[in-house]
Parts: sequence; C-alpha cells; structure tokens
Amino acid sequence: MEGEVRRRGRRRRRWRRRLRLLIPLAVVAAVAVAAVLVVRGSPGAAERQLVTNYVRAWSAGDYRKMYSLLDPASRQSLSESRFAAAYRRDAMIATVRSITPARVGMRRGEDIPVRMVVATRLFGDLRETVQVPLTGTGSDASVHFVPSLLFPGLQGRERLGRHTALAPRATLFAADGEPLAQGPDRTSPISDVAIQIAGVLGPIPAKDAAAYASRGYPPGAKVGLDGLERAFQPALAGTPGGSLLAGHRVLAHHDPKPGHDVTTTINPTIERAAVASLGSNYAGMVAMDPRTGGLLALAGIAFSAAQPPGSTMKMVTATAALAAGIVKLGDVFPYSTQAILDGYTLHNAGGEDCGGTLLNAFAVSCNSVFAPLGARLGGKRLLAMAERFGFNQTPTIPGAAESTIPPASLGSDLEVGSSAIGQGQVLATPLVMTDVGATIAMGGRRPVPTLAAHQPPHFVRVVSGHVAGQVQRMMVAVVEFGTGTAAGIPGVTVAGKTGTAELAPTTTSTGASVANANQLTDAWFVGYAPVGHPRIVVGALFPNQGAGGATAAPAVRQVLVAGLQAEH
Repeated sequence: MEGEVRRRGRRRRRWRRRLRLLIPLAVVAAVAVAAVLVVRGSPGAAERQLVTNYVRAWSAGDYRKMYSLLDPASRQSLSESRFAAAYRRDAMIATVRSITPARVGMRRGEDIPVRMVVATRLFGDLRETVQVPLTGTGSDASVHFVPSLLFPGLQGRERLGRHTALAPRATLFAADGEPLAQGPDRTSPISDVAIQIAGVLGPIPAKDAAAYASRGYPPGAKVGLDGLERAFQPALAGTPGGSLLAGHRVLAHHDPKPGHDVTTTINPTIERAAVASLGSNYAGMVAMDPRTGGLLALAGIAFSAAQPPGSTMKMVTATAALAAGIVKLGDVFPYSTQAILDGYTLHNAGGEDCGGTLLNAFAVSCNSVFAPLGARLGGKRLLAMAERFGFNQTPTIPGAAESTIPPASLGSDLEVGSSAIGQGQVLATPLVMTDVGATIAMGGRRPVPTLAAHQPPHFVRVVSGHVAGQVQRMMVAVVEFGTGTAAGIPGVTVAGKTGTAELAPTTTSTGASVANANQLTDAWFVGYAPVGHPRIVVGALFPNQGAGGATAAPAVRQVLVAGLQAEH
C-alpha cells in the first residue's frame, strides 16, 4: 500500500513537469498564429502587395504585367500599346539604365507612396517618390493610371521633358599629328587627305534617331555620317548634358562632358597613294600595318561595299585544305580547262588549261583544281575557316559592311566549290580580304583592324604558323610567275593573290546583253611586303573593271611602294 502511494506521487510530479513544459509552447504557437492572422488580415497588406507587384514589374520592364494591374476604367481609356509607349518614352527621355523600388509606404488616402532609385546615363542616380493611386480596397484594389505614374518625381499632370546639348566636338588627327577635322567647321590643313577619309557631319538619320535619343542627344544635333567622324562619334562628341524636367521643375541637371581628341592610324602619304591608285574609278583600297592591325589608308569603297571576292577567296580555301591535311603543296592535279560538279561545268578564266602542283595551281589561279578541292573540303570546314578569318562577324570598324558566306549556301558540292573560288553567295569587302592577307603575313595570327593609334594590337589565332607559311609560299609564287606579276617590286619579295569575280550579265534597256567582258568581272588583288618582315598589306577591289592581275595588282603595287618608303 505504501509503495502504491509513492508510485502515484511520482506520476503526479511527472505530469506537473510536462504541463510546465507544454504551456509555454502552446502560448508561443498561439501568438504565432495570431501574428499570421494579423499580417494576413491587416488593413492595407493586400494593397501594398499590389503596388509592390506593380513597381517590380516596372523595374523588369514588364509593361504587360503592369497593365494587367490597372483598374477597368484605366484600361478602357488607355490601350496597352499606348501605355507601354508612354513608359518607354519617359525612360528614353531620362536615359534610364535601371529603375528600382526602394521602399513601399503605407496607404494615405487614395495613394501609396513608393520610394524609387532611377539610374540614368546622363543625370546620375535619382531618388524620387512615385504616388501610386488605387481604386478599391483590400484584395479588390487595383492601380488607377494617372500621368504622374510614368516617372518618379512627377506631380499632378506634369510630363517629363529635357533640354540637352553637346560640348564642342573634339579634333581628329592623322597618325603624323596633322588635323583631319577640327573646330565647328571641321577644317583641315591637309584637305586633300581629309576629304577622302574624315567623313562629314549631318543631322541624325531617321533610322538612328531612337538610339541617339536614348543617349541624350538633342534632336538638332549633328553626328558623324561616315568616315572617321562616324567611326569615332562617341569619343569626339563626348556625353550630352542638360536638365531633366518635371513640367517646369528641374529634377536633375548635368553639364555636357566634352569628348577627347583622337589620333588615328591614317598615314597621309599612304592615303594619297591609295587615292591616286584608284584614279577616277569606282573602287576601294585598304592599306594595313599587319603588325598592329592599324589601317593606314582607306579609299573609295574600302569597307562600305561587299562583292564576290573571286579567287582571292582561294587564300581561305587553301588554308582550310592544308590545315585539314587533305592536300599538300606538292600534290599534283591533272591539267584541265574546267571542272564538273553536280553536273555543272565550272570553267577556268579565259578557258585556260591549268593544273600541276597545288602551288602552281594557286599561282595561276586554277578553278578546275580549287573548286573540286573546296567540294572535297566540305561546307562545314570551309565555313569554319572563313569565319575565323572574319566572315559572318560584326566588323570592328563602325559603318563597315559585313562580309558573309551564308551557311545555307553550302549544301551541295557545286555550292561549296563555287564558294571556294569566291563565287556562289560569298561576299567580301576589301577590308576583310586585306585582313586575310595580313593573317598569312603574320604567320596565321589575324590582326583585328583598328583606326585608333597607340592602342595595343590584338590578334586572333586562325591557323598554325606552318600552314600560314605554306600559303605564303603560294602567294609569293603568284607574284613571281603567276597571275600577279604586275605587283612585283624589284629587290622586294612580295606575296599576293589575284581575284577576278564573275558577275551576272547585265542588260541594256532594250534587253540586249552587255558584251564588254570588263563589265562582267570584279578585279581584286591582295598583297603584302616584304615577305618575312611585313610592314604593309594592301587590298583593292575594282568592280566591273576586268581581271585582278591587269587592273588591281598594279594599283596595289603603287601603294605597297609608297608604304615601304613612308615612315609609319
């Protein structure tokens, strides 16, 4: 009996201890449930979440989401496209980089204030409040659109505006320090050179209006339309400045930041030689220092027009075939006047009977060897090598046309073979073909073209030095005994490649075919010197003006000589 009493006592004491532990836990749980109920059911919580969703969508540029949060009356009076356009307009006016909600306040009357941080290109970081009006309450609330919702800091029916201006334009210099364009009238003491390369200023083109407006340019600004003025537009013009306005109030102000003077790589002596070599012809000429990628001269359609490169494309094809190991310099090919691919006959220029070693076939530009070689190489490998040389890439020179070899045009043996000899749908500028020559000159490293002096050179490895050396041997043969002997310079080893691209026959107004052969071929030549220690690479294109060896090679020779004699 006494033992039973003791056991009951111990059980009561254990229950008391358990109760002491359970009661605080129950209290905590009850408090937590109550807190959740208070948050979920607190006045304004749903409304603040609505506004949070609205400004977060604004931050993400999700105008569709923002529009969906408007009340029916707002959506009835304003279409989604007009709503989005209005927000984009104010973002453009303020040159907005990003817009971020910082703090969503409590509802005051019909509005909830939101503190916003707006990062802009011209006016720095703005910290302003936007008042978000609501219709309804609680979970039934929606945003009511008013004009002041378009930008933080606007009040009432104020609209955002700006007054901006540019500082005086900086000066363009040639490589030797001579001004190419200076002052408001963009004058130059070497006007004969400047007129060829400096470019002109003019009103902002319609197609570029939105881009310039987003950078803060005033509507009446003049910008570089072509040449060096276009290439160095941001550097020369500097950064616009002015005032950001809410109606008549100034929200922010920043003075214009002047641009800086630019020294270019253009060598006046070589530029004059390039212009003289073109004469009155519609043509293009590029001269490059392969050691830096610096463009020493640009004349005519040097980078603005792309044409079929003809047999200058064989520099790319030969590089790809040698790199793939499917051919050697000493491999011998049968002599022929033509090649047949997919049942179509490709002729050699002038019906020439040619063949022999790969080196000889390259030197005399033998289509009957290189078209089948291209087909054997295949479209994927030809395309990959062309792209490493700069095809299908955005040019590094502003305003330059892109050189292209469409992947879809390389499906059949005929298409690949045609592209391998610079026909088909291949298009190239003298700038890119000059860079191809420079790559071989530099042992397989492609210099990235630049117009800015005193910059560290940048190279892209295209192919091994061994393969580049083999292509160089073939290019030397072109000038020594092949199609490019007119580019030879006594006492100097010159490497080069001719190109004669066949064009579609033209017709007269009566429908008669034009018989002049010179009007049916583009003349090309790319050459560099001296081999082994290259100082200058020159590429030329003479559209509709005959054969590369007869027309382009002697013109390139003039510029090579001028470049070797000039100090640059």
